[in-house]
Amino acid sequence: MTSFQEILSKPTIFKDTSVLSPHYVPSELPFREAQIKEIMEVVSPALRNQKPRNLFIYGKTGSGKTCSVKYVMEKFNSVNPESLMIYLNSRIYNSRYRILQKIMKQFIPELEKSGFGLPYLYEKLIEYASSGKQLIVVLDEIDMIKDLDELVYTLTRANDEIKGGGVSIVGISNKLSFKNELDPRSKSSLYETEMVFPPYTSTQLQHILVQRAEKGFEKDAVEPSAINLAAAITAQESGDARYALKLILKSGEIAEQNSKVKVTDEEVEQARKKVEIDLAAETIATLPFNHQLVLYAIASISTEGSKYSRLEGFNEEFLFSGEIYEEYENLCKKTKKKARSVRWYKEYLNDIEMLGLITTTPSGKGVRGHTTLIKLGGSPQDILDLLKKIIML
Repeated sequence: MTSFQEILSKPTIFKDTSVLSPHYVPSELPFREAQIKEIMEVVSPALRNQKPRNLFIYGKTGSGKTCSVKYVMEKFNSVNPESLMIYLNSRIYNSRYRILQKIMKQFIPELEKSGFGLPYLYEKLIEYASSGKQLIVVLDEIDMIKDLDELVYTLTRANDEIKGGGVSIVGISNKLSFKNELDPRSKSSLYETEMVFPPYTSTQLQHILVQRAEKGFEKDAVEPSAINLAAAITAQESGDARYALKLILKSGEIAEQNSKVKVTDEEVEQARKKVEIDLAAETIATLPFNHQLVLYAIASISTEGSKYSRLEGFNEEFLFSGEIYEEYENLCKKTKKKARSVRWYKEYLNDIEMLGLITTTPSGKGVRGHTTLIKLGGSPQDILDLLKKIIML
């Protein structure tokens, strides 16, 4: 019978897998120096007890947004005890009440218990900030907050009452169309300063992977060509550094499972499929329900075939936007949900494309008039199987 001692005695090519995690914040962030400097300049007034402008940061998944903000936050919190940056993941703290409760628990431990109403939390926030404190709340994936307009209004109103301090917001999102969903007053307040993070290039990803592999793997355990291949695949797909890190980590795991002492191109190619499925599952699971229904419609038609006839020479992998919307409406009926308008449907398509799950292209003249052609970015059956576990029809 296998023992833990036997397993632990096996040689490993890994030195420290934690540095290959997307949550790891390195001591240096290459290719994000300009963005880090800009964030520091925006939040620096708080260190002089002046309220900073609100900051909104967006860019594709894996472009270094969260890592850069956490890097700045660590330095910021070591300068002045009267100023504090707090990081919250809005997938977990997704309402005005939960956010205010989490913020104030930093200073009043008894708020860990439930039962304190919103007015009480609000008064405690004003009381805390009025003692000369500058509070900067980082809301990652801010688009997941259910009542964001109310939260922005509450914090704006609080600043009118606070004397001697202030509360500011740093919002992070990979959803470019997010601002269109906000109330105009919230939009003007939240978008005082905006930043866009570009995706990483192949050369930049290669540098990042070399840097992490040196710390994460034993010496010479990863072939340079494997690093180059992982970087090239990632740049071609999305420029997502998290994807690149998962790819090289999974490659190492496959090498170990096969009792190999080096990661080669072969392991990277094998890891590619596994990582794509893992990331797709993570992304799909966290999509809003209407986005999931639209993606379900695309995957379903891609798998089962379209009822529309195709023109000669037309790529069968591309679907018409109109037929997907019809299927989306059918799915809404089955799930007893009200279908959103075509305008919202187009926003959902933009969001899904930004996440790399689909690609869209204008049809041009002569193909059912002017329409949008849509193609899934992965295996239709794999995506449909993932969605069937989430949406019960």
